[in-house]
Amino acid sequence: MDAARFWDEHYRDPRPTRVNPLLAEIAADLTPGTALDLGCGAGGDALWLAARGWRVTAADISANAVARLAGNARGLPVSAVRADLASEFPDGAFDLVSAQYFHTPFAVPRARILRTAAQALNPGGRLVVVDHGSAAPWSWSTDGDFPAPEEVFAELDLDPAVFRAERADAPARLATGPGGQTATVTDHVLVVRRAA
Repeated sequence: MDAARFWDEHYRDPRPTRVNPLLAEIAADLTPGTALDLGCGAGGDALWLAARGWRVTAADISANAVARLAGNARGLPVSAVRADLASEFPDGAFDLVSAQYFHTPFAVPRARILRTAAQALNPGGRLVVVDHGSAAPWSWSTDGDFPAPEEVFAELDLDPAVFRAERADAPARLATGPGGQTATVTDHVLVVRRAA
């Protein structure tokens, strides 16, 4: 099965559209501007940002996810686009680029995509990368390969005169699985700021 078909199947049925808590924490006090949501999935982050005044471009490989988000975003400043980020990147410059749990069971040039995202930031803009730091018991990704935020930042190989890691940490949280089960998991949080 190819990536597009896999994610179309994943998003075939409606899914919850809640914001990722760490994005909400980080973006709560930011001045709204232009935002890019990479791998937008069900669209919870894009909808949350748009409801707070951000103009959001939301990209995902799944046509099902993009179509559902477009329907849920009526009246909000959200442009939902289908894009295979392994080979194409949305046009524009952004004040915020969000990559929440940007993981996939398929090979993708992740560091290149995130580097491109950083380069697409406006001066003073932020790239927010939240990764799994541990696997929940119900996760499809339990291989144990969870690079630390500092390792992710180093992989991006960004010009230190232009970009700095504003935050790099590993908070724990209580997560709820699809069947209502709970587990304590760790997230890896990286916030990259482009110089103003």
